[in-house]
Amino acid sequence: MSGSPETPSPVNVTRLLAEAASKSGVLWVEVPGGSTHAVWFVWHDNDDPRSAGPAIYVVSGTGEQTLPSLPDEVTVILRSKDSGARLLRLKAATRVIDPTAPEWLGAAEVLQAKRLNATGDVLARWREGATIHVLTPHGIPDEGPGAYAAESGRVTVSPARGTTASWRPWHWRGRG
Repeated sequence: MSGSPETPSPVNVTRLLAEAASKSGVLWVEVPGGSTHAVWFVWHDNDDPRSAGPAIYVVSGTGEQTLPSLPDEVTVILRSKDSGARLLRLKAATRVIDPTAPEWLGAAEVLQAKRLNATGDVLARWREGATIHVLTPHGIPDEGPGAYAAESGRVTVSPARGTTASWRPWHWRGRG
């Protein structure tokens, strides 16, 4: 070779998105002008007649993860299953499935199948007090293999209700 740098082969973003989303259970939803939320999700492809896929299904609300009301478009950040590092960052259209819509039951069943440690009648609980979001990724990624931002994207996590900042719980036989 004559010493010229090799151009990297193009990345098939559709396949990379499907692979990353199907291998992971966590992604980050970034609300424009707002905050970023880590959420568990289910990737649902075109192979199932119940799906609106390929799409990301997220449930939030009573007894589930906390997620604000989402605008029509958000940014989703997918991680690499191997290293845990950011793999893809791209826009996604969002919509809420109404609990009275015919597609709601199919989406809820898809989510319920992947919901770990679910107790009680999950579908009834979700119908009464939860929101099922469908996030449909689209467009050219903001970040991906060969084109990552220089900054790390790291942010300081603010204490939540479940943290013990000042009071230390009592321990049998004291602390070591």
